[in-house]
Amino acid sequence: MNKKPKAIIALVLTVLTVALLIWTCFYAGGKYVVFDPKGPIGQAQKELIILTTALSALIIVPVMILTFFIVWRYRDTPTNKVKYQPHWDDSKKLETTWWAIPIIVILIIAVITARYTYLLEPSKPIASTQKPVTIQVTSLDWKWLFMYPEEGIATVNQVHIPKGVPVRFELTADAPMNSFWIPQLGGQIYTMSGMAMKLHLQADHEGTYFGSGANFSGEHFGQMRFDVEVQSDEEYKNWVADIKKQSKPLTKDGYLALAKPGLSQPAEYSSIPDGLFKEIVNKYVVEGSNPHAGHGEATSTEGSSKSGTEEHAAMDMSHMNMSGHN
Repeated sequence: MNKKPKAIIALVLTVLTVALLIWTCFYAGGKYVVFDPKGPIGQAQKELIILTTALSALIIVPVMILTFFIVWRYRDTPTNKVKYQPHWDDSKKLETTWWAIPIIVILIIAVITARYTYLLEPSKPIASTQKPVTIQVTSLDWKWLFMYPEEGIATVNQVHIPKGVPVRFELTADAPMNSFWIPQLGGQIYTMSGMAMKLHLQADHEGTYFGSGANFSGEHFGQMRFDVEVQSDEEYKNWVADIKKQSKPLTKDGYLALAKPGLSQPAEYSSIPDGLFKEIVNKYVVEGSNPHAGHGEATSTEGSSKSGTEEHAAMDMSHMNMSGHN
């Protein structure tokens, strides 16, 4: 049987699979969003991706070329007259080379990754002279609720932030675990019931950016998308003022209706119940039975604090997702 067609088919399928994975991970809205960062966190992550990929290619590309060459050069055919040398001795120089290069490259990647991991810790505030905007994020079935505790407003499936101002996202879930992701601003981070995660991002360019849930969470998880509107400071303040004048308030009954499974159109609310986010965080926590109980305390904007153990646990959980800022 001629094996050449099978080899060609396998090669084509491999190339198509890799292309599909790249497209799925990085392509949205007509552009490769991960490689078009609009903020300092996204830019640093892009650099890390390019650096580690280039360093890995120093090993992978030569190995792939040599593999293809060896398979082709020593293929089993009647016309192939390559000399067979079953007692060929090893080469210390060659072995030193092909072991030393990968070890050096891996060490370099380890140092770079460790540096960026520390630099891009999700809970680490972004250095800025501007006061951060706090946005409390709740993932629901199958929608996103954004609450602005300092402004006293809320939105569904849309989030507005001022340009050049750090944003402190506080995230939880009142539904199955999900993953919050704005590719052009930074990596994804999990939202989990009973937990209040922290993520700091910043947008340096005005525009509308793609946001989504990046974790399977049921029937309509693919439609858990939201728009991120980055505006000038004046436009942002006008937007807040317009919501307060024109939108209806979000009541607790309204929240309970919103939390029911189902899709939702973008919506705006002129006010939010006091302590709603904290209630959502602690909703599934049974006192004394959960080592992570009380993480909602860290999200209070009224000066309450979290114990050192709880802070450490929250930080550990923020590392569960490598792309949180990595």
